[in-house]
Amino acid sequence: MLADLNMLAQKLEADSAIKVVVFQSAHPEIFVRHADTEFLKDMSGKAVSRSEVKLLDLQVVLERISKLPQATIAKIEGFARGGGHEFALACDMRFAATGKARFMQMEVGMGILPCGGGAARMARQVGLGRALEIVLGARDFDAEEAESFGTVNRALDPDKIGPFVDALAKRIALWPSASINATKQAVYASIDLPIAQALKEEAYWLYQATSQTPALTRFKWADEQGAQFDMDNQRVWPEMLVKIQEIED
Repeated sequence: MLADLNMLAQKLEADSAIKVVVFQSAHPEIFVRHADTEFLKDMSGKAVSRSEVKLLDLQVVLERISKLPQATIAKIEGFARGGGHEFALACDMRFAATGKARFMQMEVGMGILPCGGGAARMARQVGLGRALEIVLGARDFDAEEAESFGTVNRALDPDKIGPFVDALAKRIALWPSASINATKQAVYASIDLPIAQALKEEAYWLYQATSQTPALTRFKWADEQGAQFDMDNQRVWPEMLVKIQEIED
């Protein structure tokens, strides 16, 4: 599966026509239950120095997924434990079906620790204390609790999660691909930076977006037509934003 994900990432990195990727499982009870323990069999039983440490395949592939230029959504309708949960955390957004989705990081109880970003990404997602509660507690939690923790964006009824994710994905797919990628890069970069540097990242990616999208043409249209000052437009701005996509360079 990691090899398949790696190949998929390679194709997606080169395909700007695809703007959104939704990951979901064909199994009705499992998203990804956990990483196969086979990957540990070749690991040394002895501690190594920091200079000798190499990233695991799981870490490398999930980091590549997280850096895709497309918006990525995990639609979780079953068990997502261990590496499966880490896969979801590597996506930009996560939505979970109530009564079906279950989450867990069990690694500490197995004598190791989350090693697919479950320690690093968890803290960035929910904060230190909550991350340690989830990882050290090593217990199951459901969609509603995941929503309260902040590990998923929303917990949705099983009959509503499909239409919601579909509508969100289709709306995001309306926007310019370069704008989607620039937004992702700026947001991810800002997590680890002081605010002054984070603002510079925003400015940098703004210029990348304006140079690669019809942004300037659209702003010119809004200014010349007076569209931004029309109160009727303000009242229907979500719909107006969709119509603006018809304006090209």
